[in-house]
Amino acid sequence: MSTLKIAIQKSGRLSEKSLQLLESCGIQISNGERKLKAIASNFPIEVLYLRDDDIPQYVEQGVADIGILGENEVWEKDKKVTTISQLGFANCKLSLAIPKDEIYTNLTYFENKKIATSYPKILSDFFNSKNISVIIEEISGSVEIATGIGLADAIFDIVSSGSTLIMNGLKEVEVVSKSQAVLISNPNLSIEKQQILNKLLFRIESYRNGKENKYILLNAPNTAIKSICKILPGMKSPTILPLVEDGWSSLHSVVKENDYWDVVEQLKALGAEGILIIPIEKMIL
Repeated sequence: MSTLKIAIQKSGRLSEKSLQLLESCGIQISNGERKLKAIASNFPIEVLYLRDDDIPQYVEQGVADIGILGENEVWEKDKKVTTISQLGFANCKLSLAIPKDEIYTNLTYFENKKIATSYPKILSDFFNSKNISVIIEEISGSVEIATGIGLADAIFDIVSSGSTLIMNGLKEVEVVSKSQAVLISNPNLSIEKQQILNKLLFRIESYRNGKENKYILLNAPNTAIKSICKILPGMKSPTILPLVEDGWSSLHSVVKENDYWDVVEQLKALGAEGILIIPIEKMIL
């Protein structure tokens, strides 16, 4: 039987999040000593632990069939791989930053400026699209110190909280793009490996649907049910069960994680009582 080889970052937050995702999909991987590879005990998948910037090349070459990494690395390496799914974690920005005392107006500020970065392709493509000429100084690691030591006039790097920029006397002035973890694939998978990938994608989608939604239960007067159903459509329509108390019913439905506080306020205004919000582990549509 075929085994699907998945490449993930060998260490760091993205590695941990990737392993958590596989675990949430019911895939059991034992690799306490963090070897170079590990085989799942209950799913036909093998995990390869690699440097994140090597993953696009290995997936293109077929050493790994699929991989989890940041979109920024996919854009920068520009290999012949297929982005299958955005995974919703490891969110960050790729931004331009300059010394905090500099006066910034717009992108023309960077004309003929030297910019230090670990992402020369993304940066070059961006400024070429704006018809602005810049000098790119490619470095790896500690990009934020480049202006302080006189290596560059500005930097282009990943920004999360922005605290590192502040510590190095910099300020963010332009967000070039936003990145998150993605699942990529070799475009020439065998039929057997594509079937395994489809099963994995089904599990990932079910897990993400559950994470993005909440199960909601409430009691409401029958006179308000029609109005409540417009607020709580659920996956198709709410489940409605009569209560012992005459004129009242219990409604069961699903509500989006980001919406439920606003929805609860509307429900209370319609007379709903005993509202319960419950996490969903998996949700299959």
